Amino acid sequence: MPRPRICRRISFKPGITYFKPAGIPMRKLKEIVLSYSELEAVRLKDLEGLEQIKAAKKMGISQPTFNRLLRLARKKISTAIVKGQAIRVEGGKYKIIKK
Repeated sequence: MPRPRICRRISFKPGITYFKPAGIPMRKLKEIVLSYSELEAVRLKDLEGLEQIKAAKKMGISQPTFNRLLRLARKKISTAIVKGQAIRVEGGKYKIIKK
């Protein structure tokens, strides 16, 4: 039986949770789901420029777990951009913390 997932801490929840290529009807698009914790990992590392260890501490997870989240998120985002797919941000086990 696998261990239960640790609740990730995020300090940002976007107001916009859906991104799609312009000019393509929704019914023709495939969708990729990005979890809030994956988005938070990308935000902390790429936007805020934090080291992985510091970013992992902010999220309340280990550095290897942070690295897995970051790799998965970057793969999903790059796949969506290259293949012209939509990105929907939702789900995951998280709690919102104040900065």
